This record gives sequence, structure tokens and C-alpha cells, in this order.
Amino acid sequence: MPNIGVYVCHCGLNIAGTVDVERVVEYAKNLPDVIVAKHYKYICSEPGQRMIQEDIQAYGLERVVIAACSPRMHEETFRKTVAEAGLNPYLLEVVNLREHCSWAHSDQPEKATEKAKELVRMGVARARLLEPLEKRVISVEKKVLVVGGGIAGIEASLDLANAGFKVYLVEKAPSIGGRMAQLDKTFPTLDCSACILTPKMVDVAKHPNIKLLTNAEVTNVSGFVGNYEVTVLKKPRYVDEDKCVGCGLCTEVCPVEIPDKFNEGLSQTHAISIYSPHAVPKVAIINPEHCLRLKYGKEVCGRCLKTCEAKAINFEQQPENIQLKVGAIILAVGADVFDAAKIPELGYGRFKNVISNIQFERISDASGPTGGKILCPETGKPPRSIVFIQCVGSRDKRFHEYCCRVGCMISLKQAILAREKLGGDVEIYICYNDIRAFGKGYEEFYRRARDLNINFLAGIPSEIRSAPDGSLCVTVYEKVVNKLLEIHADLVVLSCGIVPRKDFNKISETFHVSRSSDGFLLEAHPKLRPLETSTAGIFLAGACQGPKDIPDSVAHASGAAAKVIELLSKGEFEIEPLKAIVNPDFCSGCGICESICPFDAIEMKAETVNGEKLVAEVIEVKCQGCGTCASACPTHAIKMQHYTNEQILAQVHAALIAKQEMVK
Repeated sequence: MPNIGVYVCHCGLNIAGTVDVERVVEYAKNLPDVIVAKHYKYICSEPGQRMIQEDIQAYGLERVVIAACSPRMHEETFRKTVAEAGLNPYLLEVVNLREHCSWAHSDQPEKATEKAKELVRMGVARARLLEPLEKRVISVEKKVLVVGGGIAGIEASLDLANAGFKVYLVEKAPSIGGRMAQLDKTFPTLDCSACILTPKMVDVAKHPNIKLLTNAEVTNVSGFVGNYEVTVLKKPRYVDEDKCVGCGLCTEVCPVEIPDKFNEGLSQTHAISIYSPHAVPKVAIINPEHCLRLKYGKEVCGRCLKTCEAKAINFEQQPENIQLKVGAIILAVGADVFDAAKIPELGYGRFKNVISNIQFERISDASGPTGGKILCPETGKPPRSIVFIQCVGSRDKRFHEYCCRVGCMISLKQAILAREKLGGDVEIYICYNDIRAFGKGYEEFYRRARDLNINFLAGIPSEIRSAPDGSLCVTVYEKVVNKLLEIHADLVVLSCGIVPRKDFNKISETFHVSRSSDGFLLEAHPKLRPLETSTAGIFLAGACQGPKDIPDSVAHASGAAAKVIELLSKGEFEIEPLKAIVNPDFCSGCGICESICPFDAIEMKAETVNGEKLVAEVIEVKCQGCGTCASACPTHAIKMQHYTNEQILAQVHAALIAKQEMVK
């Protein structure tokens, strides 16, 4: 039987404040095969690790059990520790005394100590049966797919391209830029959004290492980390991107008017148009749902075709499937803005002068439908009073309970812009739950708004209705003054929160990534791995992981790019051996494992063994070691390395013995 060493960590007072560590160590010394047991204040520290390495050499330890915090925190650290001492890193067992014991039973120190003994006993029982395992190395593609062309996708693409990697940037809209392209100014500095964003958009289009695919979406992803095979559907523009010069003459002659999506329906565009004033690529696109020629035939219309001097119009374009092979994927698909029509009492969709915060951005923007003049959509006149309403769709149990993080600062910014553009005679109100100014320079920005004679009301309006004089009547209970107030406003701006995109289910299925309880894409660990997903080689950037402002989105994107560079720079990748393996002699070929594997890591293949039969085969690089297949296999043909049935049952047996001793 192997020589086992047990090491119990105080973790400062996180463990020792509840658990009697010395009693646990004395108990461990008497367990079978344990030849040394010690405790230390911080096992993860350099002296603590050195103590373990010295004992491995001095006592000839063949297994190590460390009772400390969660293995998600420091298991990799301790694996490196024992490996440096010459022991296989998978001959290590980490027992969680912090989260599973001391923190869970902080008010019951005696019982916590007894439980700690049991957990250590179980850890020793499993450690006896651990087997040495080895990592495998595979080669990787030094190419990256970035999905989403907002500020996060742009930043990640440029970072990767500047580091020498080939990048494919896929954007479903006709132009990159995302939500930031719709903004007028950015808080708290009130910098011009286009002035910051547009140069980066142009850099993406011109960079030799970036292939830009707009009006496109990813339809299929297969393969594994380092070797993903991706299918991108590029939809037809009906305009040749290489020939179009972006002159806009085709738009001027088009007879069909439709709502302008970029301007949030506040203005009209045409069936053929250039997506936005700062579009990249600046190439026209035809909307097939509204184009007369595409709907009814070439005899009906062809004005754009006749007008285009560059001969760029091509009504024969077809959808194109593009096959890519990449080593890693960054999802920067952004998020949506809450649809305020879901709250009918606020009047969005019923009253033209009730608008969303994104619509206000387009009105305030010099390239917007009003040329930057703040005008009421219904009357076309400047408002004499404006009410901004916070937390629309956020911090609301009916919709989303989380804070959208940016709503307060957006309203402060827009109120300041309204004051500067409309003058001091306009009444401006902000109705809020709390003002959350958490970022750098945000509190100063809040004070600036207060100094501009902007009225802050501590309450959210219960209803907006039409007043006899044509204004909007806003009823709000102000909790500071303890009064029900009635405000007559010409313009109401709803601060709509950031919400998960409607197609996140599809994205989750396509890329095999999970979603969190709030609906956003889920990171591998909220503190230790906030940029990664549970699928190796796929990373998150920006608001798809949760609500973020522009600085945080940029930082998140650069972090994701750095992770990809770390992954691909060596040209090879180490695969953890904690995978499922199949015993073909026991496999009945039923296919249950293949059907339930969440990572598509199992295939049924024909094998000649006393006749033709199907046998399950695990694709090692795709397997994430979740154990679903092993638990479902009716013939016990699948074994989880490092988590075998024998190892787990040994722990169960040790726990039952401890329980029997307690009963006695």
C-alpha cells in the first residue's frame, strides 16, 4: 500500500477559526498508510509548499492529501508542488475543509471538527486508489474567430491581429460598431463616441491580419480546442463589396421607404441603404423583404441598378457558406436593450414622446435624424420639461432583478447634454431607485449633474398618461419628501436596462457554452476564470457575459485576447487526462452515452470483434470529464480517469465507517 502524507491548512482563521486543526492532524496520523501528518498556517505559501516537497523526498511519499480550501482555488498549485518533488501530479487529493466544513458550520466548532476528520478519512481512502496519469500534447491552429463586431469584438480582434494572429471577425449586421456606434457621447468624459470608435473600426477593416465578414453569422461549430471547424453563413448584400464606393446615389433613387433600424425607427431609410453614417465597410445593402425587384421581379424596378456607375449592384448574389479552421473562439456578441413596451403603464409605444435612452442618443447625435437637436418626436419642437426614468426592466422582479450597471450614468450623461443644448429654462428630472456611480470619475460626474440644477426624485413613476394640454403626466411617489408628485413633461426618456439577447439559446447550443441564471453566457468561474467558458478554447468578451460599460468591455476584451495568445502562442496545447475511457469488451453499442454527452465527445464506431458491432469511442480533446456518460452506461463500460467507481466507493465506505463510529 502507498505511503501517504496528510497536510491540514489553517487558512489563517478561515479553517482554524472553526475547526480544531491539531485534533484533525492527530486523527490523520492514525489512519492506515499515513506515515506523516502536519498542519501549517498557509499551506499554499512558499514555505508550506516547500515543507510538502521536503517530506515527499524524506518519507518517500507516494500519495499526498491536502486538507485546505476548494480544489478549484489551489488544486493546480498543489499539483505543480508535488510534480516538482518528483511525484505524479495526479497522485494528489485535495479535501475541501473551508467551503464544505468551516464556513458551512462556523457556529458549531465541535461538529465541524468531527466532520473535518471524516472528510480527511475519505480523502485518504480515495488517495490510496489514485493512479498516475499523463497529459497529452496536441498541435493548434494559430487562427482565431471573433464573433461580434461591437467595441469588445473590435478590441479583441485588434489585440490578436497586432500580436500576429490571423483573425476572422464575424458580425451579423451590415457594419461593425455595435451599440457604441449609436451613441452620441460617452460618460463620464463626454467624449464623442464616434471619434473614439470610428478610427478603430477603420483599423479593423485595413488590418492585414483581420478578415472582416459582415452580414454573416456562425451556423455550426465542431472540433475541439486548438482545432475548431466553423461554418459561417454570409448572407447576400446584393451589392458587390469590392466595387461599391459608398456614394449613396442608389439610396437617393430608391422609391421604397422603410424605418431606419440604426436610428431606432425615428427616421426613414430606403430598401437599399448604407447602414450608418460611419459604416465599416461603407457598402450599400439591399433589404430583400422590401426591395420591389427582389419581391416582384426585374420588370417592377431597377433604379439602383441603372444609377450605380460602379456597376456594384448584383441581384444574383446567393448565400455563401464559408468554412474556417481556428484554434480558439472569442464570443463578443453583446446584449440587447430591454423592450419598454413590456411595461405598458410607462406608455412606450403609445406615446411618441416617450422614448428609450437609445432613441435619445440618436436624437442627440449630430448624425442622427434631427441633426443633434433635442426635439420631441411628436411635435418636432424642443421640450420645455424632460423626465428621465431609471431602472426600466432592471431591479424589477417581473423582468430582471439585477442592476444594469450603466443606466444611472446614461441618464446623468443625457440630462447634462439636455441642459447644455436646451439651456437653463428647461426643467429636467431624474427619477431613480438609487444613483449608482461606481466607476472611475463617476461620482464626480454625478456631482456635476447636481450642480446643473437637475432635479433628482427618489422614486420610480407608477404611471404615465396623457394630460389635457398635450403634455405627459408623470405620477411618482417621492420617498424622501414622502409625497406623491405629478409632473407634466414634454419628453419622457426611459433608461432601459441591458438584457440577454433573444438568440442566446441558439448561441449557447452552437458554441456549447452554458448560460447563467440571469440569462447571460456563463463564465467558467466568476472570480478565477471570468474570461473563459466551460468549453476549452472558447472565451467571452463584453456584455454577453453580463452588463458592462465601455471601459469594462474593452478591458474584458483585451483580457480574452491575452488568454487566446497564451493558449495559441506555443503552437501546441496540453490536454488534461481527466477524461472518459471505454472498455470495448464491455461496450454493448447501445449509443446512450453518445446521445447524452453535452460536449459531443462520443462517437459510435464499427469494430470487428467476433463479428461487426458498434463501440463507443471518446474524442479525448472534446471530453470535459463531466462523467455523464459513465453514470448512464448500463454495462459499466465507461470509466472516468481520476474519478473511478472504485475511488468514489472507497470514499463512501470511509464515510459510512466514520458514521458507525459516531453511533457507537
